[in-house]
This record gives sequence, C-alpha cells and structure tokens, in this order.
Amino acid sequence: MNYVFWMTGGYGSHPDEGYDPKALPVITGISYSDMVAKNVTMAANLAGIDGDSFTDICISNVTIGLSPKPKKVQWNCTDVVGVTSVIIQTFAVIVLLGLVGFRGVKCGRAGKVLESVSGFSYEAINCRKHSASLTEFGGVGDGSTSNTMAFRNAIEHLKQFESDGGSQLIVPPGKWLTGSFNLTSSHFTLFLHKDAIILASQDEKEYPVIPFLPSYGRGRDKQGPRYAAFIFGTNLTDVVITGNNGTIDGQGASWWENFHKKKLDHTRPYLIEIMYSDQVQISNLTLVNSPNWFVHPVYSSNLLVLSLTILAPVDSPNTDGIDPDSCTNVRIEDCYVVSGDDCIAVKSGWDQYGINFGMPTKHLIIRRLTCISPDSAVIALGSEMSGGIEDVRAEDIVAIRSKSGVRIKTARGRGGYVKDIFARRFEMDTMNVFRMGGDYREHADTGYDPKALPVITRINFSDMVAKNVTVAARLAGIEGDSFTDICISNVTIEPSPKPKKVQWNCTDVVGVTSAVSPPACSLLPETGNPCPFPTDKLPIDDIQLQTCSY
Repeated sequence: MNYVFWMTGGYGSHPDEGYDPKALPVITGISYSDMVAKNVTMAANLAGIDGDSFTDICISNVTIGLSPKPKKVQWNCTDVVGVTSVIIQTFAVIVLLGLVGFRGVKCGRAGKVLESVSGFSYEAINCRKHSASLTEFGGVGDGSTSNTMAFRNAIEHLKQFESDGGSQLIVPPGKWLTGSFNLTSSHFTLFLHKDAIILASQDEKEYPVIPFLPSYGRGRDKQGPRYAAFIFGTNLTDVVITGNNGTIDGQGASWWENFHKKKLDHTRPYLIEIMYSDQVQISNLTLVNSPNWFVHPVYSSNLLVLSLTILAPVDSPNTDGIDPDSCTNVRIEDCYVVSGDDCIAVKSGWDQYGINFGMPTKHLIIRRLTCISPDSAVIALGSEMSGGIEDVRAEDIVAIRSKSGVRIKTARGRGGYVKDIFARRFEMDTMNVFRMGGDYREHADTGYDPKALPVITRINFSDMVAKNVTVAARLAGIEGDSFTDICISNVTIEPSPKPKKVQWNCTDVVGVTSAVSPPACSLLPETGNPCPFPTDKLPIDDIQLQTCSY
C-alpha cells in the first residue's frame, strides 16, 4: 500500500460555505498495535491542524516492510502528539525507537502504565503495601556513581515487609550504574520509571562467582563455576520486575570481546536470572546488550514474560532473548527481540546432568512474538533438552531475517525428549522455515552416554506463510532413532530469487503433510488432514493482573 497510517486535518470538502471554520475537531485516543505491512511506499503521513493538534496517538509493535522504491521521508508528522514502541522498518532493517520525539510504551496491552502528576499505576500479579525509592538509600542517577550498595541496602531493608503486604522499590529517572544485585525478598516488585536506565557495571569484580547449574554440570561457556546474573533471585515467591518501558542495559560489549579473546575466568553473567521460584512476572521493559542470555528463568513455575523489547547486535555471542529452562507454566506474550542468537530458546539441562536432574520444561505458551535473528532461530527447542520439553504452544509469530522458524536441536547423548509441540500462524520473511537436527555436537564433557537417545515426537506446524525462503526444510533425525509423528499443514513457502535446488531435505523422520506448497519430501506424504492445536486452557492463562499504584 501507499501509507500505513494516514491522518489529515486538511480535508477540504464541505457541504456548502456555511460551515464554521472555528469548529475544530478533537482527535484523541488513537491506538494502533500488532501490525505487519509489506511493500509500503510511505510509513505514515500524520498531519493535524495548526493550533488543534491530534493527541494521545499510540503506535506499538508495528513492522513495516518498504517497497523497492520507498519515499525518502518515511514519517511525515505535523501537529500530532503521541508515543510509539517497537516500530521496525525492514528495507535495510532499521530499528526505530522513540521516533519523532515520541517515547516508547505499549498500546492497550497487558502491563499498561497510566501516569499522573502525583504518581503512576501499572499492572502486576500482586500489588504492594510498602514503597521506597532508590534515592532513599543513597542512589545517585548520574551514570557514573556506583549504586551497588544502594540497591543491595534497599532490597535488604524492604525484605522486612515480606509478611506485611510486600514492597516495591522504585527506580526513578536517571542513569543508575550498579554491579550485580540479588532480589532476596519475596512479595517484591522492582519498578523502573520510563526515564530510568539501570547500567550494568563492566567490572568483573562486581559479579559474585556462584556454582554452575546442577542440570548443566559446568558453566555454559567453560568448565567450572559462573558469574552471577546482573539481576539475580533464588527461592522466591511472587516477584515482579517491571516498568513503563524503563531500560536495563547490560553493557555487554566488553564481555563479548573478552569472551572472543578467551580472557574470562568464568561463564559470562546473564542479564536476569530467577531460580527455584514461583509466581514471577518480568514485563514492560527494554533490555539491551546483555553479556550472555537476556532472561533466564530456571527451575521455576508460573512465569509471565510480557511486553519486553530485547535488543542486541545480531553478531553478539549467545545473546538469546528469553530462555525458559526446566520451568513449568510459562506465558510469553507481546515481546520483540533482535538477537545474536535464538530469540527464544527452550531448555532443560545438558546431557547426563540434565538426565539425572530430570526437570522438564512444560506447559509453555508463546504468543505475538516478533523476532530478528539472522544467524539463529525464532524459537529453538534445545539443544540443552535432556530433562525433556513438552506441551509448547506458539502462535501469532512474526519472523524477519531469521535463520529458521522453529528449530529442534539435539544429539546422541542428550537423552530426554521433545514432544507435543504446536506452532501455528507464523509469518516469516527471508529465512529457512523448518529445521530439526540430531547432530548438535556440543557436549558438557566426555562423560555423556552416546546410547542416551532423545525422543522427538508429535511435532505440529500449521497455518504459516514464508517469503524469500532459501530452503523450506532441513529435517534430519538420528539413524536408528527417527523423529516421529511430524505434522505440517496449510503452509505456503515462496522461494527467494536464488533458492537451493532441493527445498526439502529429509532423513530419519516420519510424518505427514497437508496443503503444503511446495510439496514436502516423500517421508512426509500428503494426507489432507490438518495438524492439531490444543483447545484446552492452561492454568497460566487464568492469571489476571491487578492495577497497582505508587
């Protein structure tokens, strides 16, 4: 189309000359969200009236693919007031945040923030009786003063209210430099103001060294212990990390450089890691430049990950967006991820350590994800899947310039299983589509059992469109351990100008297809039957957010 958004106060048609030119229209409260447009000449022409601006415009989670001959100026805005969040233009894949002076928020989604002169309100799983600001504990938001002790002292002080209605720590506007800190309190909320930026210290000494995860048997980067996450919590109940799109900046560049040069003594820290916890919400934040994985809930249950913007250079090492690991009852919704690795990676332990620990990831919902990951997957299952992965439901996904849609990664020695996977309503551009492999060769150590074979079964993909595709599918099971009961239905794949000669590569897989174009390989014969998608409701969908205030 020509325009995605068009507003004009200059429409000149009137019934006659008797109209009153002082009768000005009120244009306000206009919200657009969760949209995809392709072959666009111009993104927006928004023209209010001089002296009568159009106000309270909100545009969020919108991806605009430009035509081969777009207008030089994509956004023409005069006499309009509003906000944007996660606006993407994909011709050179430019990420535009806070465009035309707007600030980033979400339009009408879970976790919305309503501001007033005296405070603000937000949505969370539970509200708190007690509140404090970081400045009450000596915090200085100048971007250079260390606030490590301010965060630690504030959280320790608020811990006394665990059994008295809970507490919330407010991070006000400013740039707050700090080392790693531990959320030691249950019934606790960490809230970031929209103009707050928490800056992660680049000093390795600010990150405690902690034991490796028992389901991994070692640090992920190297043998031995690991650095604690930047924001860390363990054995907690009812914890919320949220904001009105405040920013947590991991300042990961020095970590990436030292990782490549093999100068680090231990595995790099994750940005946020919550362990052995229940009832956790992470929402409405902008997360940038993590040293390693961004969001890593592990050995936890009843998790909400909502409305996150996650940004890292596409060549940054291991910057996975969201990695639920040995977790149960997880809901991930309305997130936008640009990553140097998988946008979402579902995990459950590594080789013999994951098998022995025996804690699967199950009952996982992923909805309305937008992903850019040129070298990795939109959603990866594994490769650390030795504790098992089951009942994953992904729908309404937009993938741009990513290497594959849903990828299953496993190998001999992994053991475990990946089963009952359901993915539907994907829109993909510039990528491969389906990828499964039983030859992922990374192992924790030499102690794995090569006879421990994974079970990959009941994998379902339906209602998908992919454009500019190099290879439709690379599906490679394990000899003597085929991946079974694969179903692919109602999928249209348009090849790129230079596609691979063979679009479907299939070995050691068993399954069926229906209404797939181009036709699949002979190991996936056409049956005419659509693939299933669960109709039951998972308990995590019953969680209702409350409106909380400060």
